[in-house]
Amino acid sequence: MSGEGAGRTLVRQGGTFAVVGVAATAVHALMSLAARATLGVTAIEATFVGYVCSVGVSYLGNARFTFGRPALHGRQFLRFLVVSLIGLGANLGITWLLVNRLGWPFKAALAVVVVVIPALSFVASKLWAFAIQDGDQPGSAPS
Repeated sequence: MSGEGAGRTLVRQGGTFAVVGVAATAVHALMSLAARATLGVTAIEATFVGYVCSVGVSYLGNARFTFGRPALHGRQFLRFLVVSLIGLGANLGITWLLVNRLGWPFKAALAVVVVVIPALSFVASKLWAFAIQDGDQPGSAPS
């Protein structure tokens, strides 16, 4: 693929990744709020419910639309899950560090997280989670 074609693919994938991310975030937020309101769970428990509900949206959307990969692929899903859980951990860690240790306002920490975590997640998803690995089926290359 030419440099120009690769650049267009990267821009398309980045844009699609953002749209899928917005959809997954909406599911996360709505399910978190619903769990909190209807089940009376703590904020952390509600956040976990939202996260679990949004994982499927994120995986299926990114597999099919962002990277053009088959969705029913066990190894790929496990790689995605690793990236997702590392992103969750980094999100919590950065937030804790900036707010609890460095005294930043929560909104400022959130601004850092919403830029850094999706960017790192996109790179990890493109280069590892949805990339062809040993044992993947031939002909299922990412776009």
